[in-house]
Amino acid sequence: MNVFNVKPQDVDKMLKAWAEDATFFKQKPGLISTQLHRGIGGSTVFVNYAVWEPAAHMKQAVSDPAFRARLAHYPDGIVSRPHLFKKVAVPGICVEY
Repeated sequence: MNVFNVKPQDVDKMLKAWAEDATFFKQKPGLISTQLHRGIGGSTVFVNYAVWEPAAHMKQAVSDPAFRARLAHYPDGIVSRPHLFKKVAVPGICVEY
């Protein structure tokens, strides 16, 4: 999961860069799915929710020099907070993967 804080004037540039990266990642082994969510009410906070299996494939993909070079396509000043998560089992509510 990656949370992006984007300046309002940079939203279109960020969306273009993200779409290009999503296309790049779709060619990599291990990407199951990815979705981009935007906060409601004019928010410029975005969350990329990607599912990789195994996580090692995601680490390889983001370490790829071709991807690292693509980061220059994102607007200056964008704040990104990437995290890796795993499902948590809560009895009676959700099951672990």
